[in-house]
Amino acid sequence: MNMMAAPASFGANMTRNWTQIVSRYKEPDVFRSVMEIAISAGPFAAFWVAAYLASSVSILLAGACMLVASGFLLRLFLIQHDCGHHAFFKSAQTNDWIGRALGVLTMTPYDVWRRSHAIHHAGSGNLDRRGTGDIYTLTVAEYRALSWWRKLRYQAYRHPLVMFGVGPAYVFLVMQRLPVGQMTRNGWRPWISAMGTNAAILACAVLVASQIGWGTFLAIHIPIVLIAATVGVWLFYVQHQFEETFWEETKDWSPEEAALLGSSYYDLPPVLSWFSANIGIHHIHHLSSRIPFYRLPQVLRDHPELANMRRITTLEGVRSLRLKLWDPEAKRLVSFRDATRAG
Repeated sequence: MNMMAAPASFGANMTRNWTQIVSRYKEPDVFRSVMEIAISAGPFAAFWVAAYLASSVSILLAGACMLVASGFLLRLFLIQHDCGHHAFFKSAQTNDWIGRALGVLTMTPYDVWRRSHAIHHAGSGNLDRRGTGDIYTLTVAEYRALSWWRKLRYQAYRHPLVMFGVGPAYVFLVMQRLPVGQMTRNGWRPWISAMGTNAAILACAVLVASQIGWGTFLAIHIPIVLIAATVGVWLFYVQHQFEETFWEETKDWSPEEAALLGSSYYDLPPVLSWFSANIGIHHIHHLSSRIPFYRLPQVLRDHPELANMRRITTLEGVRSLRLKLWDPEAKRLVSFRDATRAG
């Protein structure tokens, strides 16, 4: 695998101050940012309407339009993601209000998501800070110490049908509607964000459904949201869940190592990179989350040595599905079968 066959310069690259180097690219181009929103939101609306018009002609044609619309919705979510890092515009307020507006389309309460995602960035790869904004991962020893019932629960959680089937539907249709458990830690702000987003979603839904009917509206919009959500969860999964990823306890953890060794460069075909807003260049994003997504390829062009650090292909990403547990001794993710054999 490419990520396992690191070049000889890999160790030398780790001695450079990459955070400082890549931070030079974090200045957004306001015109470019506005254009990226326009070329994502406009086609999303167009393909949504095309799906509605095609639904009376051909189910297959309508499905094709919904599939393309979901790609643009995914792109809007990743623009919202950049706004959450205050990377898309120079003004923090502009980022926040654009992010909140996009959250109505993506069904994601911006302020709730922004906080949990910030926690993910602050503790990615830290064994002592797992559980918020990440794919929860147990060590081999932790898994072995569980009761049979809790092992079964963890196995179910890590199963692909749950992770990429039930999971995205639950997160986007249920969990993000009600931020249960967050009020005691963060006051009323999570609920204000979630309820405000819910109210705006309902208002938009009523407006559209009053013209085409609730059945038609739900039959078009819910599949679009779920397809985009599933792909989004997959991208988030594969960007940290690969064999030679990085996990350490706090005493041995550093943010730069976590970024370069614990975040993948998911080398996608150009069209998929475009729809996923270059989020596959994830190790650079974790080095400096303030870099707008459209400047990430420029970092790789200027510093090609970064393209060989934790690079995985589409097929290698699929193979990572079998990896479920972190083995601290081997410093790699392993499967349940591997852990059983070792035990």
